[in-house]
Amino acid sequence: METAGHLLVRCNNRRTTRCAACSEVYRRDTFHLITAGLRGGKGTPEEITTHPRVFATFTAPGFGPVHNRPSTGRPCRCGTHHDQGDETLGTPLDPDTYDYPTAVLWNAHTGPLWRRFSTYLRREIAKRAGLSQRRLRDHARVSFAKVAEYQKRGAVHFHAVIRIDGPTGAATPPPPWATTELLTDAIRTAATKARVDGPTLDNRPHTFTFGHQLDVRPIRSVDFNDGQKLTDRAVAAYIAKYATKGAETATGALDRPLKFAAELAHLDITDHARRLIRTAWTLGARKDLEHLRLRAWAHMLGFRGHFSTKSRRYSTTLGALRNARAEWRRTQTGTTTPDTTHVLAHWAFAGTGLSTTEAWLAASLHDDARPTADARHSASDPEGAAA
Repeated sequence: METAGHLLVRCNNRRTTRCAACSEVYRRDTFHLITAGLRGGKGTPEEITTHPRVFATFTAPGFGPVHNRPSTGRPCRCGTHHDQGDETLGTPLDPDTYDYPTAVLWNAHTGPLWRRFSTYLRREIAKRAGLSQRRLRDHARVSFAKVAEYQKRGAVHFHAVIRIDGPTGAATPPPPWATTELLTDAIRTAATKARVDGPTLDNRPHTFTFGHQLDVRPIRSVDFNDGQKLTDRAVAAYIAKYATKGAETATGALDRPLKFAAELAHLDITDHARRLIRTAWTLGARKDLEHLRLRAWAHMLGFRGHFSTKSRRYSTTLGALRNARAEWRRTQTGTTTPDTTHVLAHWAFAGTGLSTTEAWLAASLHDDARPTADARHSASDPEGAAA
């Protein structure tokens, strides 16, 4: 409790642009959560390293040609070899013909599309095992952890760790027929079958599917230095990195909701982001799209889901990690329950953020502590975290 009667608490905002300190805690918690589901620990048995597991990337379909850097080394369609940091990357070659409504509706339907994919995945695994989907539960379970990422064009795609466990989860071994090859094949088939029907706009029906680019790679516990194998630590670091980033980081959009459409005219954002947000705001006024709540999520370019999610049996939880950290701090500080408890019958919100002096002091302490934290992290990780 501060002398002025204020109690400082964490804002727990995962966005880097909103709170660097809380987003760093969220990133590290996500890293440990993902790692526990790959290496074991935090209540997850180490035997899961022998379970079939892959790292899959599900992309978005196209909404119109954009400025890019082709992997073939050829120039962009505009005739330019763009640098990695070129601000035009991901923006439409012709904004007037770019399908902004479909791009926004895609973001709004990615959550239901993932759920449909997970249903098809279990069906495809059961089919390959010669089982019904109901009987599959008696032999194996599918666990996953995924994170949503915005591409520079503002479209959401998913990175996911997908694993086959035994019938009760990570604590039991998978059946002999469960292999990485079977899992990979089932994922590819399920991704092509999954589809969600969207609304009809101007007599044009919309159906949403994943893009044609689907990358599925096995995860290994050891890096054989061949440049093709993904280690479990590299995957965890990669997913954790994107867990704290939002549309504002990738496309230069907003990190807070809009209150009025007129705000857009005065915001320092890219023209592409402005058109995506304005499209979401306009579509949000339609009665037939009220259930999508596009105005409330216009700053997220229509995306309404959580950035990082996992299945129940994948590994530990963020809540368990936070409770363990709080208990550790109490142990380190020797904090005990006082004999006298002061009860405050009324709390009032004082404000968000720090004063100018507090912000300067916090930044100074953060800069001084970061080299020590990085050195400690490197010492505990001889392999390094590639991401």
